[in-house]
Amino acid sequence: MTTAEAPWYKALDKKQWNSLFASNLGWMFDGYETYALILTIGVVLKQLLDPSLYPKIPFYAGSIIAITLLGWGIGGLIGGVLADYIGRKKMMIYSILSYSILTGLSATAQDWTTFAILRFVVGVAIGSEWATGTAMIAELWPDKHRGKGAGLMQCGLGIGFFIASLTWLYISPLGADSWRIMYVIGIVPALATLWIRSNIPESALWEEVNEKRLAAVNRKKAGTISTEDKELTRFTLVDLFSNKESRKYTLIALLMSLTTTLGWWGISTWVPPYIAQEAAKSGLVAQKWASYAGMAYNFGAVLGYISFGFLADRFGRKPIAILFFAMSLLLTPVLFLWTHDLQLLLVAAAFNAFFSLGQYTWMPTWLPELYPTRMRATAVAFGFNAPRFVAFLGPLIAGNLIVEFGGFGNSAVIVSMIYFLGLAAAPFLPETVGKALPKS
Repeated sequence: MTTAEAPWYKALDKKQWNSLFASNLGWMFDGYETYALILTIGVVLKQLLDPSLYPKIPFYAGSIIAITLLGWGIGGLIGGVLADYIGRKKMMIYSILSYSILTGLSATAQDWTTFAILRFVVGVAIGSEWATGTAMIAELWPDKHRGKGAGLMQCGLGIGFFIASLTWLYISPLGADSWRIMYVIGIVPALATLWIRSNIPESALWEEVNEKRLAAVNRKKAGTISTEDKELTRFTLVDLFSNKESRKYTLIALLMSLTTTLGWWGISTWVPPYIAQEAAKSGLVAQKWASYAGMAYNFGAVLGYISFGFLADRFGRKPIAILFFAMSLLLTPVLFLWTHDLQLLLVAAAFNAFFSLGQYTWMPTWLPELYPTRMRATAVAFGFNAPRFVAFLGPLIAGNLIVEFGGFGNSAVIVSMIYFLGLAAAPFLPETVGKALPKS
């Protein structure tokens, strides 16, 4: 068969598949750790809080999720900048090691304040991994298939969520300390760094730009510097806003990223406790149904992540992003207000996840195609993580709304109005499907 007729996966070599596996693995571990918090937070707080504070558990849960999200934002920015200076591969190893160890330490918390502090530092460590994997996939995969690679990488989060839900199904009956076991298991990803160190190549694009940067630094010290040298030696976070075009793209991307991030953390994190609550009303075991909800939700999410990438390579980044924003808005009341049968709730959760979590793939697909290599990881990390400094308020607001309204439904619909922001912003980014990455 000719290249044009061959299946898309035949166009990839071993190093490209290995880079995908490593990036997916790192993001899968992030997913396990993140969803372990969502699944266990109710049990954690019932053990760490005084019984008199139980009516305020949604507030405390929202606070801890918000603190984790804030740490994620800080760590993501730091990790993205470091990935542009020390390399994609090295930063991936450091981030996986750090969040594995810190997750294990979360199991030792004896009060909610200590747990919240540990969650913050875990968030810092988790945040640094995603931008590294995104930059690596973007720089190693072919232009025509970059969306597919991004979707297959991004689905690691959903796989991690699913594994956490399945694990919690069997561990939750083990008693009051069962949540601690979930966090001890989070140490396992540290072992993956041994394979990554031996089997993953560094990005050749980054190595080329890094050599140019080091040479430019030497010329600057010698007092001879060109316009290109100024760009190469400028701090990447400053460089991101020094160029009119990249500044424009970044501001638009921030609005879209805020939509996706606040939409998920302010709405979808409540799916397991919501379905658990509905199950308890029917006299069923709440924690078991929370696990069922997590598995159904994340089954839909994995399909959504992958589908977005394939659809974006076929129809373009812009129309698919708009479609996913619109469907997330429409499906929120379907899940939280209009469906009450437990089996149908699981189906509704899966459909909701396909779009609300699946839309995350626009970031690893679209963002790397807007920026040159010298600042790519910084730009991607900024677009992905900066909105968390606002979006961390989502769980806080939602938690208060749930307490105020006495339920999840109205709170979810109010927060879902954020999807209008994404629908308004997406048309203003340029279409990049099939185009080569910007150089240097």
